[in-house]
Amino acid sequence: MDLRYERNIPSVSLEEQELLSKKRVLVAGCGGLGGYIIEYLVRMGVGELTVADGDVFEESNLNRQLLSGVNELGRNKAAAAAERARNTNPLVRVTAADVFITEDNADALAEGQDLVLDALDNAQARLLLEDACERQRVTIVHGAIQGWTAQVTAARPGKRVLHQLYGPGFVPGSKTSLSFTPPFCAAIQAAEAVKLLCGRRSVLEGGLLIADLLRSDWEVIPME
Repeated sequence: MDLRYERNIPSVSLEEQELLSKKRVLVAGCGGLGGYIIEYLVRMGVGELTVADGDVFEESNLNRQLLSGVNELGRNKAAAAAERARNTNPLVRVTAADVFITEDNADALAEGQDLVLDALDNAQARLLLEDACERQRVTIVHGAIQGWTAQVTAARPGKRVLHQLYGPGFVPGSKTSLSFTPPFCAAIQAAEAVKLLCGRRSVLEGGLLIADLLRSDWEVIPME
């Protein structure tokens, strides 16, 4: 075992650490949530990451996105994510995809993955991603934030959880986002990802975690 992982043990077992090194994961979105998710998974030693985002950094990202900085403005987010990941842990194989999630590319991105993490910021792309995960038989870990609040759930193929959350009648809310909400949400998503990749049980499969950091309150709501 590489010494970089010694503090992971025994919170994850040696066998689980080895298992993580063989897993392939897609992180869709490399902004507020995705930047932190990638950071956590790279440091945990997930074997192969595909990081996808067609957007570039702009000034409004500077208040919350780990990968953004004044020197990164105008740069593609996926490219920046891949560069930081390779510098942090060269043992992880990272592929950057400078694309937005579309009907034409969603299946190709999800194909062959052991897990998909939704770090997107719009409902249409989330639904396209869930449809692709269903066709490719891949579990998706969803996260979303607004202001002080965050939500996370995990859905196996066919559960259509994101279609319940973002289907007909969904009204987008404010785009407000604080500096600490994305890393909080991303940490929960990454923890769920590690559990699922290691074959452990996740209470968020079939449950939606809603967290309110203003009131220090959270609950898990059953999703049928």
